[in-house]
Amino acid sequence: MTQVLTAAQMRRFEQDAMAAGTATGATLMERAGQGVVEAIQRRWPQMRDLQRRALILCGPGNNGGDGFVIARLLHGLGWQVDLRLMGDPARLPPDAALNHARWCALGAVLPYAPDLPGCGAVDLVVDALFGTGLTRPVAGLDQLARRLAQLSAPVVAVDIPSGLCADSGRPLGAALQADLTVSFHSAKLGHYLAAGPAHCGDLQIAPIGLEGAVPGAAELLEPPQGLDKAGAGHKFSHGHALVLSGGSGRSGAARLAARAALRVGAGLVTLGAPPNALQEIACQITALMLTRIADAQGLSAALEDPRLTALCLGPGLGLERARDLVPVALKSGRACVLDADALSAFQDAPDSLFGALHEGCVLTPHFGEFTRLFPDLAAALQGEALRGPAYARVDAVREAAARAGCTILLKGPDTVIADPTGRIALHGAAYAMAAPWLATAGSGDVLAGLITGLLARGRGGFEAAGQGAWLHGAAGRHCGPGLIAEDLPEAIPAVLRPLISGVRAD
Repeated sequence: MTQVLTAAQMRRFEQDAMAAGTATGATLMERAGQGVVEAIQRRWPQMRDLQRRALILCGPGNNGGDGFVIARLLHGLGWQVDLRLMGDPARLPPDAALNHARWCALGAVLPYAPDLPGCGAVDLVVDALFGTGLTRPVAGLDQLARRLAQLSAPVVAVDIPSGLCADSGRPLGAALQADLTVSFHSAKLGHYLAAGPAHCGDLQIAPIGLEGAVPGAAELLEPPQGLDKAGAGHKFSHGHALVLSGGSGRSGAARLAARAALRVGAGLVTLGAPPNALQEIACQITALMLTRIADAQGLSAALEDPRLTALCLGPGLGLERARDLVPVALKSGRACVLDADALSAFQDAPDSLFGALHEGCVLTPHFGEFTRLFPDLAAALQGEALRGPAYARVDAVREAAARAGCTILLKGPDTVIADPTGRIALHGAAYAMAAPWLATAGSGDVLAGLITGLLARGRGGFEAAGQGAWLHGAAGRHCGPGLIAEDLPEAIPAVLRPLISGVRAD
């Protein structure tokens, strides 16, 4: 389990360790500085050469204290160090003051100004101005950002780029741009959410000797386990998914979802289509099943089959057909994915949808669909963030899940999943896990199908959403540039193979 923490959770975790006597503030600061230096050497091994010059910008708090440690360690490696301090050194907190004094025995401390007067050419800039505790805009960061761009040297951010909210990834006014961000013990939510990845550059996590987990923290999705079709059985023992299609000329999205549900291991997948789409779909499918479902009465009749274990409504369904079929699907109590039109159809009366949902449902909106159902929560995510911790996608999705009473997956490169109990999972498609090629028509329909297939196999909503999101991202990375949505279901076997015991990757 990889946790992603808020600034407050990290602060309490450190305080608990210090109260228990397993660490001291000075020890943690020393380890943090050492971690940054080691990360610099990994990222730019050519900088191991002597006679390099670093500009280190230290702030008035403990982030600045980390900067003093980094300055001392780089000096010990033969670097020339130009150190600038924002604020009054007499007001530094105790551990930062200790390391300030240690640096002063080695080199000068110049006052900070955003235009960096007297600063010549440097090989590296260390941003240790403000870390995860920042709660307000910082005057002059925009000017500093322009000055750093003129220096054309790589920038290393200590814990998080100055000006970026550690809980939301939203800039508090202006924020600096880093080429490498080194955080401590665990990534923070702001490294993955909103503008975080764009500001952080590369991300490395440096251990600082803390052990254990933080209760209630968000989890970063990891490769799913238990995807084998365990035990003997027949196709129905692995679930039967029903994907509802729209009319003629609108069946492609449902076919993508159905194909994905079958690829992820559902024993059977049936497309339920209106009469005018039956021939169109029949000409396009082979392994998928097909049945006529013209209206709510037809869906009610189909749901009399107890072997149907999961439903998917929304991709290409059409708003009128969605308003007709969704209430019947929800009344059945079956595990159910609602996407696209199945969400937008209720934008004028979202409470009528929320009243019918149950814990076996998974809603998979993109931000536009999320806005239609939760306009107040979406509005809080938009506009300029002036105070920290700023309202975050994690906050919005957690509140939405509690309101709806089911699992919600808010799609995007910073996909967030929440259930009504407050559990949070984050699929950060950033850094080494980036898959920008997924921004293509039909990609979300495939994700809805993957989740439906996993629900059909008996996964709970939160688990199915998380596993589906991870597999979706992995399929996108496997396909790479040039992918179209049709490629994603066909990539699932290659993604699953190394995850399933006893199956050779080659």
